[in-house]
Amino acid sequence: MKRVYKLVEARAVDGGWGVVLDGRPLRTPAKRDLCVPSKRLAAAIAAEWAAQDPEIRPERMPLTRLTATAIDRTCAERDKIVAEVANYVGTDLVCYRAEHPPALAARQEAVWQPLIDWAAGRYDAGLAVTAGILPVAQSPTSLRAYATVVAALDDFRLTALQAATGACGSLIIALALFEGRLDAEAAFAASQLDETFQIEAWGEDAEAAARRATLAEDIMAAARFLELLADG
Repeated sequence: MKRVYKLVEARAVDGGWGVVLDGRPLRTPAKRDLCVPSKRLAAAIAAEWAAQDPEIRPERMPLTRLTATAIDRTCAERDKIVAEVANYVGTDLVCYRAEHPPALAARQEAVWQPLIDWAAGRYDAGLAVTAGILPVAQSPTSLRAYATVVAALDDFRLTALQAATGACGSLIIALALFEGRLDAEAAFAASQLDETFQIEAWGEDAEAAARRATLAEDIMAAARFLELLADG
């Protein structure tokens, strides 16, 4: 789609901040007004649209996509999304350790166990750890605790947490990002620990590199979205 607008601005609107293109309010794909609670987020979305020239490329506008998802989808499917995100902790990546080689198991212990310990203290919800791929049952009390944490988020933060959890393959890593325990780079490294170990030994093909780059971008976008929301 070609760019036809000239002026992009963030403006105060009823209920928050919006973006206008040549004076016309920006709308989501579902034709709802794009309204966010943060002035800085609205300004960053406006900057994404201002940078689109000569063609509009949605894949280059991650903040716009996250905002539209929050408004169009998260609001309408909130219970489903809460359950989807919370369910990750039942088989969370950080709870499954390699049986061999010892070097990988040691790296997992060093990176992942502090996150489990942090989450247990932060949310009063410990998690069991196992070696191998057979599932380990988590405490129903802990599962409920994490579900309560997820359900308490507003639609915008829930959308960011969903994106980060999916990209990381771990609710614990995503919550550590959400709470500032990890930055985006560290969250990506923790989530890709196994893959990085294999790459160090065997190298990386182009397809795998592209996939990792996409995941890193998704985590970075979620982190920036959360940061801009926090600025109000």
